[in-house]
Amino acid sequence: MKRQNVDRARRLRQTMTDAERHLWYRLRNRQLCGHKFRRQHGIDHYIVDFVCADSMLIVELDGGQHADQLDYDDRRTQHLQAGGYRVLRFWNNDVLMNIEGVLTVILASLASPTPHPSPLPSGERG
Repeated sequence: MKRQNVDRARRLRQTMTDAERHLWYRLRNRQLCGHKFRRQHGIDHYIVDFVCADSMLIVELDGGQHADQLDYDDRRTQHLQAGGYRVLRFWNNDVLMNIEGVLTVILASLASPTPHPSPLPSGERG
């Protein structure tokens, strides 16, 4: 990863959103069934919110600004999937209001060989 992205990832780790902090609290230190996650991690020229490299699983959290950049998010997801990653996307509100549901979907994806587990019933992302 280029130095510029390393610096950007470091800044993003220092200025995480409430939803990112809330999820990171539950993912860090292998708390989720022993799976190691990294936060604000560079993959190619993108910085992903969370990644479990061993399982090739990326978890992205989306706030309101993402409603205006769906095309960019889709291209980004396609690029990461082409690299062998599975990408889960959740709205920030899902993390803040239904953390257990979000963790259940993440765990199901970690345990499943299928590329796309069922989304949360409450939202469009999952």
